[in-house]
Amino acid sequence: MPMDTESDLPPILLVEDNPDDEGLALRALKKSGVRNPVIVARDGEEAVQKLSSFTNGSIPVLILLDLKLPKLSGMEVLERIRGNVSTQLVPVVVLTSSDETIDVVGCYSRGANAYVRKPVDFDEFIEAIDSIARFWLRRNLQATKTR
Repeated sequence: MPMDTESDLPPILLVEDNPDDEGLALRALKKSGVRNPVIVARDGEEAVQKLSSFTNGSIPVLILLDLKLPKLSGMEVLERIRGNVSTQLVPVVVLTSSDETIDVVGCYSRGANAYVRKPVDFDEFIEAIDSIARFWLRRNLQATKTR
């Protein structure tokens, strides 16, 4: 059986406005062996635009969403994701530096699948991304794969 090529794999959408955190996330995904292409949106409006441009065959397999974003907040992006029939079933992992109860509750009430506080230590960050990738990309059965 032939191996999947990177172009055959559905993308991951990383929504992150901080260039340092973006770089860390990309390095962590690569170090974790993730072969899916990663599409980056650097603000909330860009995330919504990218999501509306996906066709059924290219809908992200996973969205990693920061909360503190310019133009549209992560909460607003999450509401738009869940309000769109094309993306409402895509797993969304909120990856943020906030551990405020109001943010955690707000994200879950808007349909986030997971809420992960960004570790400050690089090795812990790698471990967090690896755990996310292992579960959401390898273990979890996704409704989006059956469409």
